Amino acid sequence: MAFPITASRARRLWSAPRVVLLGVLALLCLVPMLWLVLAPSKTESQIDNGSPLSFGSLGGYHTAWRHLISYDGGVLYHWIANTAEYSLGAMALGVTTALLAGYALAATRIAGRRIILVATLMAMIVPTAALVLPLFMEVNAVRLTNTAVSVILPASLFPFGVYLSFIHFSTRLPREVLEAARIDGCSEAALFTRIALPLAKPLIALLSYFAFVGNWNNYFLPFVMLSDESKYNLQVGLGALISGTPALNPSVGGSQLPIHRPEVAVAGLVTTIPVVLVFLFSQRFLVKGMLDGALKS
Repeated sequence: MAFPITASRARRLWSAPRVVLLGVLALLCLVPMLWLVLAPSKTESQIDNGSPLSFGSLGGYHTAWRHLISYDGGVLYHWIANTAEYSLGAMALGVTTALLAGYALAATRIAGRRIILVATLMAMIVPTAALVLPLFMEVNAVRLTNTAVSVILPASLFPFGVYLSFIHFSTRLPREVLEAARIDGCSEAALFTRIALPLAKPLIALLSYFAFVGNWNNYFLPFVMLSDESKYNLQVGLGALISGTPALNPSVGGSQLPIHRPEVAVAGLVTTIPVVLVFLFSQRFLVKGMLDGALKS
């Protein structure tokens, strides 16, 4: 006698494969991160001969960090400071312009509004690498290459933020409130600062997170714009570190630098920890910002 498969029974049948699939995907993501955390605790020989996920000693972290900061006279500190400067500068400029542009497109009827929105969508789908050469030519024409401006200004182009701001202000900003404020003589600048921005705190958190992570992990643009090693960000500096280390690049000749896999793993942690901390502190606002605008108020 066959039993009918109800909706609840079908969900139970599919729950086990879903759990297995999610577990496999979680392992694929977590195992490399766990290796990155444990690798600096071991020596190079322990990494070669021991278990990949074994733990060495706490002193290994100190030794790996000491070797890493000795590279090129402590240039790592310059890379960290440069990365923070480029990321925060581009984030501040990009989020500000995205909010202003999104509000103007949503709350006013400017000429060419539809064309601007279409151009914004097109800019979102164009690969970043395709824009690096024309951006470099523009920056080079005004003699700003190898400066912080050459990285911050192009990186502040944030079409995704513009479109997300447009969606937010179009769906979450009460038209009646805006019209009433205009009738009372409120200027557009006052509308933006006193009404739109206080209602857009989750949006600001979401845009700031995406802009910060994107600029913190930016590699190609600083690689093209910067030629002085002391002005590199962490990503470009780490690439130079790996390419100049015989332990990680066999094509390089012998070197006396104490830079091996534990030291590079520490550098990887330095680039990862700030993003993780920003996510942990802002996840509540990120979830609200992602859901904001999904339903029209």
